[in-house]
Amino acid sequence: QAHVGGPSEVEDILAVVDPLEINQRNWDERAVIHSRDTTGDYMLDRFRAGEDALHDIEASELGDIAGKRVLHLQCHIGRDTLCLVRRGAIVTGLDFSQEALRTARQLAVETGLQAEFVQGRVDEAPQLTPGPFDLVFTTWGTICWLPDLYAWARVIAAVLAPGGQLYFADAHPSFLLMETAQGKLVPTHDFQTPRERPLEFNPATTYTGDPTILINRETREWIHSLSTIMGSLIEAGLTVTMFREHEVLSWQGLDLLVPATERLWRVPDGHPRFPLSLSLRARK
Repeated sequence: QAHVGGPSEVEDILAVVDPLEINQRNWDERAVIHSRDTTGDYMLDRFRAGEDALHDIEASELGDIAGKRVLHLQCHIGRDTLCLVRRGAIVTGLDFSQEALRTARQLAVETGLQAEFVQGRVDEAPQLTPGPFDLVFTTWGTICWLPDLYAWARVIAAVLAPGGQLYFADAHPSFLLMETAQGKLVPTHDFQTPRERPLEFNPATTYTGDPTILINRETREWIHSLSTIMGSLIEAGLTVTMFREHEVLSWQGLDLLVPATERLWRVPDGHPRFPLSLSLRARK
């Protein structure tokens, strides 16, 4: 009989820790750091002063949303949520991090903008934020935190009004499977992460350049293939009406990337060009 409390049992206990709980602890901690915005990465002071904080990609593709009912999934500290409010939309932001939402609500007060912020996971949206919504907005570093995109797409379909649309922009799967080796991008990860075997990362700091050392540094992430992204939306009954690939990304995903504009990154000159991000629209 195995010794109770021995290594194998401890490993079994660790194995059943919900990866989303691991991520939530990490994001609660990051949210506090991001709220201080010591490096200006989140442009919070500039945003408070009235500057738009959406990136060029989504700003150019979003269109007129004045008067639209919008659900911003995985809204983090609410900056982009409030950018949508400034465009005249009636916006609800959903995020699993209470710390992030604390900052979001404070930011709304500081800017005199009105939005509803709700704590919950994406799969809880039909219960917590049933809508119906004219637009679901989700961008930049969102689906890598979700184990099941088919469930994600069903949620989007459930909360959209008939004729309502999804706007989505994120890193391209072909970039996410890369790491840097000897100054080149090298395929390192599988193009589709098995749901039950997420990738494990433990960066010491967050991505904004703030030097604060994270305590809850472990994360669990999933790479979703292009066919999974598109297939999940199609299977949920949505019609993809726009799909674009972009040679820029909204964060410096790997050290190799160089600035394309003030807030977008690209591969360096002399490196083969390939898409770093994608954007799409889908209609119910």
